[in-house]
Amino acid sequence: MSQTKTSGLDVRQGYKEKNWFVRLGDNIKSHPWLYLMFLPVLAYYIIFHYWPMYGIIIAFKDFKPMKGIFGSEWVGLAKFTEFLNGPYLWRLVRNTLGINLGMLVFGFPLPILFALILNECRSVKFRKVVQTVTYMPHFVSSVVVCALMIIFCRSTGIITNLLTVFGVPKTNLLAVPRYFKTLYICMNIWQELGWDSIIFFAALTSIDASLYEAATVDGAGRWQQMWHVTLPGIAPTIIILLILRIGNLMSLGWDRIFLLYSEIVYETADVISTYVYRMGLQRMQYSYAAAVGLMNSAINIILLLSTNALSRKITESSLW
Repeated sequence: MSQTKTSGLDVRQGYKEKNWFVRLGDNIKSHPWLYLMFLPVLAYYIIFHYWPMYGIIIAFKDFKPMKGIFGSEWVGLAKFTEFLNGPYLWRLVRNTLGINLGMLVFGFPLPILFALILNECRSVKFRKVVQTVTYMPHFVSSVVVCALMIIFCRSTGIITNLLTVFGVPKTNLLAVPRYFKTLYICMNIWQELGWDSIIFFAALTSIDASLYEAATVDGAGRWQQMWHVTLPGIAPTIIILLILRIGNLMSLGWDRIFLLYSEIVYETADVISTYVYRMGLQRMQYSYAAAVGLMNSAINIILLLSTNALSRKITESSLW
């Protein structure tokens, strides 16, 4: 028996001492079909995500398409300094953070609350109908959603007519700077509420039913069970998603805002992504736009790493 244990330890020790390349080769020989299925995914990330990254060096050059990336003049941090000293820095940061913080404060807890409420619903049929209805907006094109928003927010639109009850004047709401952020956040919550709740529903199904039975035996009501069993059960999922949200505080998709905003509301609607689009593709200042985008990505990475480290220290839940 002791000889068998010793031989098993020797085999594992010998495997660990192998070069990682040799171990990978052995693994491929053992599971060839799995690696074959993985090849398209690997190729996709290499071709469309990693290989194009060499292009970020144009942020440090005065890029001229006729000269190419390597033929263009090296300017170092000049484009970064130009943006930091520019007149639009504060406006872009303020608007990007303002919209993202609004969606974090209101848009992040609502799917959790929605999942908890539906989880308490006893009628399975009603629950499925509500889930289906709330999932559907996610699959509607952003172009269609923004077009509807433009129509509804006209001076004669449905939303405008409803808000007149609260004293809002009949005007094009999307042309009023102070209304843009609120309308944009509400539109995103409406479209993504049901879809964002899916992962919380999945987390709820993984909670051990015996915990609820034990809580019932101890005299806990539905509210106490939700507070002491359900929420702690999905807390790791909430923390992971919160880390990812905070790591994207400086990122905001340009497409929806681009479809909704106009020069009238630039003061409150212009964000970093739309600014990069205008400077890079419309005004053809490629190096400047690349510098702004690279700086934005660097800040997001710092936020992600900091939030992850803080979460690991406080809650022991983290991405890695």
